[in-house]
Amino acid sequence: MISTAGVSLSYGSNKLFTDVNIKFVPGNCYGLIGANGAGKSTFLKILSGENTSYTGTVTVTPGQRISFLRQDHFSFEDTEVLQTVILGQPRLTEVIREKDALYAKSDFSDADGVRAGELESLFAELGGWTAESDAATLLAGLGIPTELHQKKMRELRDNEKVKVLLAQALFGDPDILLLDEPTNHLDVAAIRWLEEFLAEYTKTVIVVSHDRHFLNQVCTHMADIDFEKIQLYAGNFDFWYESSQLALRQMQDKNKKAQEKAEELKAFIARFSANASKSRQATSRKRQLEKLSIDEIKPSTRKYPFVSFRPAREAGDQLLRVENLSKTVNGTKVLDRVSFTLKKGAKAAFMGDTELAVSTLFEILAGEMEPDAGKVNWGVTTSRSFFPKDNAVFFDHSNHTLIDWLRQYSPDQNENFVRGYLGRMLFSGDEATKFTKVLSGGERVRCMLARMMLSEANVLILDGPTNHLDLESIQAVNNSLIGFSGTVLFASQDQQFVQTVANQVIDVGATGALHHDSDYETYLSRTLQ
Repeated sequence: MISTAGVSLSYGSNKLFTDVNIKFVPGNCYGLIGANGAGKSTFLKILSGENTSYTGTVTVTPGQRISFLRQDHFSFEDTEVLQTVILGQPRLTEVIREKDALYAKSDFSDADGVRAGELESLFAELGGWTAESDAATLLAGLGIPTELHQKKMRELRDNEKVKVLLAQALFGDPDILLLDEPTNHLDVAAIRWLEEFLAEYTKTVIVVSHDRHFLNQVCTHMADIDFEKIQLYAGNFDFWYESSQLALRQMQDKNKKAQEKAEELKAFIARFSANASKSRQATSRKRQLEKLSIDEIKPSTRKYPFVSFRPAREAGDQLLRVENLSKTVNGTKVLDRVSFTLKKGAKAAFMGDTELAVSTLFEILAGEMEPDAGKVNWGVTTSRSFFPKDNAVFFDHSNHTLIDWLRQYSPDQNENFVRGYLGRMLFSGDEATKFTKVLSGGERVRCMLARMMLSEANVLILDGPTNHLDLESIQAVNNSLIGFSGTVLFASQDQQFVQTVANQVIDVGATGALHHDSDYETYLSRTLQ
């Protein structure tokens, strides 16, 4: 168990936490959520002991080990992969080093013999005899093949290093597992393996993630950072989101009778309790939801952008035909004889051997790049708007305010009209007059979304629209695309985003494209077998 008492932390006038009292117990997985800048990663560092600038206390059950996933890919460059994983259990590593040094002595004494016996007992107690096989099992589950286990870390690709560091954090059955964005750069197969691993984990897990599907699959509770406090809620992310939105709507509706509110909330809790019974961690989660008091459901202070794509006109049935498209980038052929057809209303998720293949295809479809060979035939009634993965070129005018920037793409040049769209993207008041050069990655994405909304296109091409966004903005974009009446071509690492938007999948490789006329889950069930 790990708990906090009276934990407070401020940076200047910015208060992150004020008198936080919370307890995390074994058998539960806690999703730590909060708006950007709320202090999620900072709180994990407080729990791990890396951040000591707070007031208050953090208490860990004596003898329990904390493991913290770090994202420093270059810390172990000269270490073999298998040994890097074993380093995740520091006490075992210390025992191995001391034992090896002792046996290497030329003048081995009686005292050394006694110490060696103690170390051998510790070695066995800490699982030393099965350490290499345990580490290999974790690596295999995450998709690191055996032939890489003896390689140096510097010989691995970045996405492979991420998997090794994750295996390191999981190694040795830690009592308290702290995971900061564990699904970053993981492929779907590795994410699914991690979901299964955590669903069966009996210790304490606290995770920060922008992957809603992951949070829904593994979390028994949400720990919400809001009002400078951390409030615990039973249930997964979807339950927290839907219940907080319901509570907010009811708070805003001053005329609704209290009894009606209570009945609506009770029905909502009962519905989610029934759904929880289908999940892997269901028994305890279902009991927790059934015991939940309606007073425990509170509205959130989160602000959600208003994202709404509305086409000015409907496209014809014959929307897009791609024939034998090929393209070489920097000497490497990333597209080779790619062909597919899309009809009106398609919401196609594009997968690829590499992200470069999909991004290159999107740039060609958007008219930003010419293919080496092949044809792209758009229907005459189509109008297109493109969201590129790299949006830097749109923000290279450092003297532009947000109003000036968005006005370039607006059919109505009136400032109030432009401000209206900026306001939907949470840039209100003085926020609308700041310069584009100071925007964060997430703010740039919201500006690009406002630009797309103004286009009123009937075809949207989106390359990584959820990158850099917080959970609130991802949810807003997700909901908008579900309700969009036009056609969507998109690529995203967000599983729930793909799952809920796509009605077909196009798998793009260096040797063509496979068109799967099915939803994402059906596609995965075929490809992950």
